[in-house]
Amino acid sequence: MARNDEFFLSRWAAYYGKLLGDENLFIYLDGKDQVIPNNIGKANIEIVEKKGNMVVDAEKKRLSFLSDRAAELLNRYDLVIGCDADEFLVVDPLLNLSLPEYLSKIKVKTSISGLGLDFGQHLKQENALDKSKSFLSQREYALLSSRYTKTIVIAKKVRWGSGFHRINRHNFHIDKNLYLFHFGNADYEALKARFDDMDFIKSGRVRHLKKRLKVIDDVTNRKFYDDDKIFTAARLIQTFCRQIYAWNKPNMLNRRWIVRVPPRFKEAGV
Repeated sequence: MARNDEFFLSRWAAYYGKLLGDENLFIYLDGKDQVIPNNIGKANIEIVEKKGNMVVDAEKKRLSFLSDRAAELLNRYDLVIGCDADEFLVVDPLLNLSLPEYLSKIKVKTSISGLGLDFGQHLKQENALDKSKSFLSQREYALLSSRYTKTIVIAKKVRWGSGFHRINRHNFHIDKNLYLFHFGNADYEALKARFDDMDFIKSGRVRHLKKRLKVIDDVTNRKFYDDDKIFTAARLIQTFCRQIYAWNKPNMLNRRWIVRVPPRFKEAGV
C-alpha cells in the first residue's frame, strides 16, 4: 500500500515485476485523492479509502486491510510477499538464484524474514540520489536493523502487526540467504523535504522522521564492518534476543552496527 510515493512505487513495481510478473503484483493506493501512476506496468492497482490520518491508527488499519488481502491471495498462491514500496527482498547473489527460484526451493512453514539493512546516505562520500540510476550503484552503507527484519513472506493466513514488523501469535524465522533492503532513508534532502509535507507532519510522524535522519548520521559517522561474519552475528542476536513485551519481533539490543554491503550485491537489480 502506498500514498504519495510514485518514485519508490515505480522502483518497487519494476523490481518485483521483473522477478514475479506484473500480473502477480497487487498495489493499493491509500486515499481516493490518489492518482494511478503511469509507470508501474500491468500490476493490479486499486484506489481505496484512506486508512486513517494519525500514524498509529492508520498503521493498524492499513495492516488489517493488507492481512485480509493476503489471506484472499493465499487461496490462489503458495506464498505472499507483503512489504512497503521502499523495501526490496534480495537473495544472496552467491547462490545464483532468482527470488522465485529460491523461495520455491525452501520450506516456509508460516513465515520467513530477510535480514534487515536500512540504507542511509554517507554524506561525506555519496551524492544525492540520481533517480535514473539503481540504488545499489549509489549507496553501499547500511544500518543492520531489526526494524527491517520483517515477517514479509507468509505461507499461511496470518495477521500482520503494524509495518509488517511481526505476525500476531507467531514467531519469526530469519532466512540465512535473504536480505530486506530498505531505501527510505537513502537521500538526505528528500528526508528533509518531508518536514515541509503537511500531510506527513499532521499524521504525527515527526518523531519517526527524526529516527530516520539518525540513520544517515550513523552511516556517515560510525565505523563500519565489511565482513560477512557481521551478518551472521546480527542474525544470531535478532533470533535469540527478545524483549518481554515484543517476543515475536527481532531485536538488536541497541547495537547500531553499520555495514558496507559487499560488492556482489551491486548486480541485485535494485
